Amino acid sequence: MNEIIGSHDVLLVTLDTLRYDVAAELAAGGGLPTLAGLLPGGRWERRHSPGSFTYAAHAAILAGFLPTPAAPGPHPRLFAAEFPGSETTADGTWRFHAADLPTGLAEAGYHTACVGGVGFFNKRTPLGSALPSMFAESHWEPEFGVTDPASLPNQIDRAAEIVGRLPADRRLFLLLNVAALHQPNWFHLEGASREHGDTRESHAAALRHVDAHIGRLFDLMRRPCFVIVCSDHGTAYGEDGHSGHRLGHEVVWTVPYGEFLLR
Repeated sequence: MNEIIGSHDVLLVTLDTLRYDVAAELAAGGGLPTLAGLLPGGRWERRHSPGSFTYAAHAAILAGFLPTPAAPGPHPRLFAAEFPGSETTADGTWRFHAADLPTGLAEAGYHTACVGGVGFFNKRTPLGSALPSMFAESHWEPEFGVTDPASLPNQIDRAAEIVGRLPADRRLFLLLNVAALHQPNWFHLEGASREHGDTRESHAAALRHVDAHIGRLFDLMRRPCFVIVCSDHGTAYGEDGHSGHRLGHEVVWTVPYGEFLLR
């Protein structure tokens, strides 16, 4: 990462609430032509989330604690705040002297921007402003949120505006928090209804919807660009009696992760 930072833009896409098992099945079955075409080997890496719900996971991710590979470690990190005794800071880790990654990248000359999705990015309350406040500019509108079936295309429109007005010599760190997977997602499944509710199948349909649109985000990013696409946490649809997230279950802790370069 010491060769990447300063010479590449950085794009972090968090597919909020995406389960690993659903993502892996769709990638293996040809249901994610855009994402599988960019992921190394065409498949997601199985990782463990640093948190069981959006705020906790993003607070960790934006401090440099990305989802951890599920195999035994230790696993060196891509980014790390200077912290004495850190066992996951290695020679290849890019280190920053700040409490969070956006501030560290800003001090390295990056313009930092956030296009939020779920409620923890809506800036309507002090809590909903905590994560966006880390960035030089942040955006949220109801059309970016969980109740709008076109949230991702709307978010990408805003990302295009951000990229379009950036000076050519200014590097960019962009976080786009995708709300489409989060409940409610029933409207992405043909034949489903509000009364029918969200299911694992509508969750999968929402991911297919994301794959159909996210290529436009990658196309508008400037080259070279280092991209991280991952989930912040999963969610339960009745497994062992559980529903939702902010709980300790395999389908919540286990998330898909991928990183690649756009050249």
